[in-house]
Amino acid sequence: MARLPYLDVDQLPPEHKELLKRPINLTRLLVNSPGMARAFHGIGGYIRNKSTLDSRLRELAILQVGWMEKSEYEFTHHVKIGKEFGVTDEDIQNLFLETEGKPSKLEPLARAILKGAREMVRDLSMSDETFAEIKKDLSNEHMTDLVLTIAFYCAVVRVLATMKMDNEPYYKEVLKQYPIPGVS
Repeated sequence: MARLPYLDVDQLPPEHKELLKRPINLTRLLVNSPGMARAFHGIGGYIRNKSTLDSRLRELAILQVGWMEKSEYEFTHHVKIGKEFGVTDEDIQNLFLETEGKPSKLEPLARAILKGAREMVRDLSMSDETFAEIKKDLSNEHMTDLVLTIAFYCAVVRVLATMKMDNEPYYKEVLKQYPIPGVS
């Protein structure tokens, strides 16, 4: 059970109602602080809608963070979101292989991005070797967007865990196809 209440649109003053255009539990909890919710939506909106980083690669990086952190909420939401941006079931299966250190059929750039995300989750920072490998294919703008996307979602999973966010049934369905080891 969440540590703070989930608010509904009718509980917000008129100037904050637009914050619940997408009334998922994360948003419904964050509007306990409308200013913070607005700031959170700002960076999240940029990542999803304005970043020039390839959207499939972005979603794979986010999925890697969610999977590594065993964040049911993050992982299941981004399986659904990722599929809207070109992530396939085969990509997700290959992500699992990469996480286990096994060979996959992903292209080299996707493999390097997943490795970089794993390093940022485990080691706080991406190694020089991995950064250079990714940088061969991405511009400075893309690298900035990638690193900040991974870092943002490392923060998001910590918010989700600390607030004990409940996952919505629609997203829980993802666990039937992709159960997260150690998560009930």
